[in-house]
Amino acid sequence: MLPQLAKVKGIALDLLFPQWCIGCGKEGDFICYSCCRSLPRIVPPLCPMCGKPQPSGILCPSCVGWQARIEGIRSPFRFDGVMRQAIYQLKYRNLRALASTLAKLLNDYLGTNPVPGEVLVPVPLHQKRLRERGYNQSSLLAQELGKLTKLPVVDNCLIRQRHTPPQARTSTVDERRSNVADAFTCRDHRLQDRQVLLVDDVSTSGATLDACAAALKAAGATMVWGLVLAREI
Repeated sequence: MLPQLAKVKGIALDLLFPQWCIGCGKEGDFICYSCCRSLPRIVPPLCPMCGKPQPSGILCPSCVGWQARIEGIRSPFRFDGVMRQAIYQLKYRNLRALASTLAKLLNDYLGTNPVPGEVLVPVPLHQKRLRERGYNQSSLLAQELGKLTKLPVVDNCLIRQRHTPPQARTSTVDERRSNVADAFTCRDHRLQDRQVLLVDDVSTSGATLDACAAALKAAGATMVWGLVLAREI
């Protein structure tokens, strides 16, 4: 589509379907300036592995004995308040347009908190869940973030080969790690010798991201970091 036509189309859509703030209902943006300032941010010091707040700045108790394959996980926000509402709208209410706004927040975070990576890879959904939902919210985030960072996005190499119950239904870290063990694989070696930045919406224990990292490294990736919008603390 020509840039001029795309702009006209965007204006028309804004007039027909104006954006409303998810937090306060104010018209104008999905997350207004005031609600954006109130987002529950994660600030240092952090656990260098899972990225959760850690006063000492060293490995937290949960990560001390964790033989992780991922280099680390970073996130700008806690999974709470308006951010929780936004992710819910993106993930379960088909508000796909919100991915652009949330990707900008990730890009702003990377501007002041660089995370290694030369290619973006979204955490994949199993085909069964993808058919049910109709889209992968992590892929939407990665595509929008790729436009801002100019990093290539590879979203059809890492696949979820085993359908698993949602992580939210598990109650312990061990159960989460067992639930996703060997759930992922790479269909080819396009990511061999690449530094991968995994993109997802939410992380709780880091088990899913670590299972992805194991599959990526088995296919030759040299380094894998996780970048998520929000962490459950």
